[in-house]
Parts: sequence; C-alpha cells; structure tokens
Amino acid sequence: MPISRRTFAAAAVCVLLPLSGCGSGDDGGSSDASGRIEGDITFQTWNLRANFKDYFEGLIADFEKKYPGTEVKWIDQPAEGYADKISADAAGGTLPDVVNVSPDLVAPLAKAGLALDLDKAAGQYRKEYLDGAWASHRIPGMTGTYAFPWYLNTGPLFYNKSLFEEAGIDPDQPPKTYDDLFADALELAEKSDGKVATLANVPTIEDFGRYGVPLMNSEGTAFAFNDAKGVELLTKYKELYDAKALDPQALTATPESSGKKFLTGAVAMNPGSALDLGNFKKQAPNLYKNIGITDQITSTGHVNMYVMGVMVNAQTKKKAASVAFAHYVTDAEHQMSFAKKVAIFPSTAGSLDDPYFTKEDGTDETRVRVAAAKSLKNAVNYTPVLFSEQMKTALRNEVAKALQGKESPEEALDNAVKACDTLLEQQG
Repeated sequence: MPISRRTFAAAAVCVLLPLSGCGSGDDGGSSDASGRIEGDITFQTWNLRANFKDYFEGLIADFEKKYPGTEVKWIDQPAEGYADKISADAAGGTLPDVVNVSPDLVAPLAKAGLALDLDKAAGQYRKEYLDGAWASHRIPGMTGTYAFPWYLNTGPLFYNKSLFEEAGIDPDQPPKTYDDLFADALELAEKSDGKVATLANVPTIEDFGRYGVPLMNSEGTAFAFNDAKGVELLTKYKELYDAKALDPQALTATPESSGKKFLTGAVAMNPGSALDLGNFKKQAPNLYKNIGITDQITSTGHVNMYVMGVMVNAQTKKKAASVAFAHYVTDAEHQMSFAKKVAIFPSTAGSLDDPYFTKEDGTDETRVRVAAAKSLKNAVNYTPVLFSEQMKTALRNEVAKALQGKESPEEALDNAVKACDTLLEQQG
C-alpha cells in the first residue's frame, strides 16, 4: 500500500508519447463504454499483493464468474518507483487497462489523453460515491473526472486534556477552527511560560486549504495561496512561533519527532492513529488516561482527506470490461469488504453509516476509526493534484524563512508561489 503521494511530471510522459493527444486531454478514442462486457484486461495495483493476495484473487474470480468471457490479469508493482513505472508504460504504450492511481499520478495521464473521462464513460455511477471523493480526480483546467474514487484516509487530532485544563481551557471543548486554535495556543504558551507548545508542525498546503485560502486560480494554471488570507494564516503562525506556542523545532520536525514531543507533554496537540493510542497506553499511561480525540482543525467545515483511485486507460481495446471491472473494485460492497481488512475508509455514499464506522466497542482501534469516519463524509482532498513533492519543499522552505523573520509572510508566500508556478510550467 502506498505510504505517501508520489509525483511525476507530465513532461516525462509527453516527451515520449506520440504527439497526437499529448497535452490535449483527448481520450485517444471514443469514451463509449457500452457494449458486451467481455475480453482479457490487465489490472495494476500499487504494492498490495503481499498483504492482500487472497482478497484480490477472490475479487477477480467473482468478477469473472459474474461476466463469463472475461479474464483479468492482475499485476502488482512495488511502492518504490511506481510513478516511474507508470510513466514508462505510458510512454511505451504498455499501460494496463485498469490502474491504481492517486490524483497526482492521474493528472499527467489525463493531460496526455491516456485517462478515460468517467463523467462521459461512466457518469451513471457518480451518485454512488461521496461528492468530495468523486471530485478528487478532476484536473484543474480540464473538464471531466479521470478515475473512480477508491479508498480514503484521514486522521483525527489527539490532544492532551490535562494540559488544556492546567491552562484554564475547557478540556472538553477543544479548538475546532483556526481562530480557536490560535487563541488556545497563545493561552497555553502564556500559562506555561513557553514550556508547552500546542503544535509541532509548520503549516502545509493542506492547512492553507482548510483555512479557506484559494490554492490555485480557477483555470488551474497558477497557484494563488499568496493572497491576503494566505498571508493572514502565515502571520498567525509567526505569532505562535514567536510566543513558543509553535514548537521551536517545528522547522525541522518529522512525524516521529512530533509524536515524541506529544508523548512527553511538550506539545498539546498532534495528529495520529490507533497505533499511536496503543503506544500511549504502554509508554505514557498518564497521557493515555487524559487523551482527547477531535477532528482536524478547519475553518471551512471540511477536513482534509487522502484518496486513492482506479483509472481506466483511455486507449484500452476493452472499454466495457475495463470500466465494469474498475467500478466493481470500487463499488460499495467491495470497498466495504476491503475496509474491514485494512485501516482505510470507503469512498462510496452511505458506507460510512455502517455500524462498523459508527459503533464503538471500547477498543482504541474502533475509537479512532469512528472519529475519522465521521469527519470523512464531507471531507475534501485539499492537496492540488498538480502540487508536487518539489513544490511542497519550496513552500516549506519559504514558510521557515517567514517564521524565522528572514522574510515577511507576504514575501515568503510570493516567493513560494513563484517557485511553484515555475515548477508547474516545467510539468508541461
């Protein structure tokens, strides 16, 4: 299973592909997926065979039984180099018929005319999925949706109730919006003489999204997070940093270092998972006893989610079978069965109302699952599909300069947007 979003440039695809269709968004042929569901197709997943071999072999056998005359060849690629493999297959004309993708991976394929527009080819299925999940595989500047949404993930926010209580803040009323967060964070820092920070991480592109900052222009041709609201957010973080309400080591923080700070009581809030709760129980029983679980901070009313998808190769010779299988993999029944085998969430409408995601049974795993599922119903994938790892680094570097006082928040974001726009142009 992919452990992070991996990015590759559209340019790498376009340089090697035939010129026809490159950058055009044309699907390379008819988008008509009607007709008899039959024939041999290939299905590629992303590092799933080792842990879920029986699940996928059973799913494929069931599909072939439902549609006699079909045969699905399953290919699984390792996590390392997956983006490069897709790029090479796209260039060589060997892209499988049905492919496991993330939004950033589907973007260059859609631009090159290799991802089938499901709004045209499979629009009848759209209502089966959560709106935010279906929208996650749309590409700025293009019309259409280029993959079925598959599994989702998000995480709740943990907070230390005792630290809030010591600062005179109601531990049962954790911050929900960024304004709440900033007020509580400054209060915690002041009451503890700077010994307790509320956060251990600098703002990311998802934070700007959850604050209500427009991340790109409407055409999807340039970034826009340096507007007045973006500057306002970074200015607030600078205030937190100066007051030690943001951990002084946040500029170089990793998930591991942030988790350790939370474990030792140096930080009052931190994102996490059921695994973290288990660690707290063993390593910090006092923290575990006082742990609070709340939604991610958001000023838009929508938390952030990460989404995986299943794309259909626009140039497949078996469109009907490929669309039928991609839908089969991602329909409510099969998403639900997969979600019970691994800590992910289905993207299908109504699935999150299942008792599996709503009823607590006293275990830590269920406690976190229920909290996360509740927030996913109207979640948004805030990370722009065109936002690469290089762009994340550029933003982080400029944010660090602003927090250290080397640049104003406005200058830092202007520089970050300029760097990201340059990288965007290089994608083609």
